[in-house]
Amino acid sequence: MLSRVAENIYWLSRYVERAENTARIVTVNANLLMDLPKGIAPGWRPLVDITGANTLFEEHYKDYGERQVLKFLIGDERHSGSILYSLEAARENCRTIRDFVPREAWELLNELFLHAREQLQKGLTKGGRHSYLKHIVQSIQTMTGMLSGTMLHDQGYDFIHVGRFLERADMTTRIIDVRSASLLPAEATELRPYETIQWVSVLKSLTGYQAYRRSEQIRVQRGAVLRFLLQHDAFPRSVGHCLDTVRASMEKLPRNEGPLRVHGRFKRNLEAVVPGRLSHQQLHAFIDELQVCVGELHDEIAKTWFPPPPEAQSQSQSQG
Repeated sequence: MLSRVAENIYWLSRYVERAENTARIVTVNANLLMDLPKGIAPGWRPLVDITGANTLFEEHYKDYGERQVLKFLIGDERHSGSILYSLEAARENCRTIRDFVPREAWELLNELFLHAREQLQKGLTKGGRHSYLKHIVQSIQTMTGMLSGTMLHDQGYDFIHVGRFLERADMTTRIIDVRSASLLPAEATELRPYETIQWVSVLKSLTGYQAYRRSEQIRVQRGAVLRFLLQHDAFPRSVGHCLDTVRASMEKLPRNEGPLRVHGRFKRNLEAVVPGRLSHQQLHAFIDELQVCVGELHDEIAKTWFPPPPEAQSQSQSQG
């Protein structure tokens, strides 16, 4: 497979996964704000914190109000983590490799981008937001199933898995970091009655509430949730499961020694701690380490399998 094609497939997968994740966290945050009293509700800034794009946001918006944050996360094409930017970038990557993906998948992605752009103003309203985001998530889930069920499971499919699950691991660590460390301060004892709501929101951000209850069979609590989302090997959105899937795909690819070595270091770091024993500050530092590992693994993947783009024609692919 040409390295250019492999890179396009990898980024197609990452951008599609990014759009779905962003749609999910916006939906969950809106529901969370209805569950918590106004005095302690986190507002909308934590969603920008999750993307790590605060500097860009503050260059173009005056405050972290609901409408501003929603515009930034859903429809601001200057932001590589926005839904519209992600879908457009995925569409462009897919357009250049249409021979490698099923025609139906290309058509679905193209239709989804056009719908997301045309219905953007409706999606930014309180009344239209839920159906807009639900359509995006369901369409991407359909596309994912279509690729799994109809695409050749060859090297191209392996790069789809590497991109999807590395992006998913990245988003899972971001959600855990912001939601667990910033939502309800540990020292605020008067807020402890709302702790369960906090951790339920973390699980729901990753569509993991039902899976958690079935797997852990205990009430929702900090240590168990952190272990489940970071280290559980059977939950598809846990960091551990994502890394296992990335490794299984990379093992099928040629010249994989460097990426597998970096991956092994990442997995050892993940398994070296008992998450529930970490304080807020220690958890934040640990998540920072995992974020560095995500970046290092991406860099090694790019160095090994993707050519450096010519300076004059470099794509603005971004980890966001």
